[in-house]
Amino acid sequence: MTQVVFFGTSEFAVPILERLAQSPWRPELVVTTPDAPSGRGLESKPPPVKVAADRLGILVIQPQKLAPNTLHLAPRDADLFIVAAYGRILPPELLKIPKCGSLNVHPSLLPRWRGASPIQHVILFGDEETGVAIILMDEKVDHGPILRFKNLNIESQKWTVPELTVRLAEIGAELLHETIPDWLAGRIEPRAQDEAQATYAPRLKKEDGRIDWSRPAQELERMVRALQPWPGAYAFWRKGGKNIRLVIESADSREGATSSSPAGTVLAIGDGFAVKTGDGTLVIRYLKTEGGKSMEAREFLRGHRDIIGSIF
Repeated sequence: MTQVVFFGTSEFAVPILERLAQSPWRPELVVTTPDAPSGRGLESKPPPVKVAADRLGILVIQPQKLAPNTLHLAPRDADLFIVAAYGRILPPELLKIPKCGSLNVHPSLLPRWRGASPIQHVILFGDEETGVAIILMDEKVDHGPILRFKNLNIESQKWTVPELTVRLAEIGAELLHETIPDWLAGRIEPRAQDEAQATYAPRLKKEDGRIDWSRPAQELERMVRALQPWPGAYAFWRKGGKNIRLVIESADSREGATSSSPAGTVLAIGDGFAVKTGDGTLVIRYLKTEGGKSMEAREFLRGHRDIIGSIF
């Protein structure tokens, strides 16, 4: 029997864990990150993988950090580590444990978009194709040789990050199920990544969500989809001496100049509104104030008609 340890944290990893749990390679142990503080005096929130592992009846541990003195957390006779959106780097000492290596299920076509936010960057940069790569891990982030990959054409789709995450997780779960037996049987020859083609997707910060209205409307429309649910694409509306943060949840881009106003100017359009950009306009469909509820632009406009003519 192959002894497997699974490392994962986010929603992307859940379908992969669920598929493994119903396979001959059911994990003996799941390693995930500690519960996240939720703020406002509420209880900490467990990561999605912990919730899934508890439901599946698999032992879960949540070390604060993976260091040489935490090696006892993984079985010393483990055959295989599976890593999917764990969010932390496995130290070399840990990678040496499994007899058959450590496989990483990564939601991009490596070496494009190595790093912490590949799905967001696929959308941000308007890639026409993405997919899932399974690599044999080494000491560098998302650097190891490729075992298998599967492409997904997204040219005609307006995916949001949550939607694309679900689809890529489904692909990853099935691809891993196909890969493991061939890998264990020695039927796969790992292929080194082309370093000249490598691009990087760094971890997002809250300030990455602030909209630069001098950018083209098409870029900003992708930004709205790429930064859901966090940090969100947002702008500040100056009203009554205060800056009100508006999070744009859904929008469409329109090409061509519709006004000689500066970029960032709010324009009336039908029963809703749009914002002038560096090239074209961004038609706002849904938005919310920070901490408020989501609403249609026309609903927001009924209570905030004075936003027309403002400059974000």
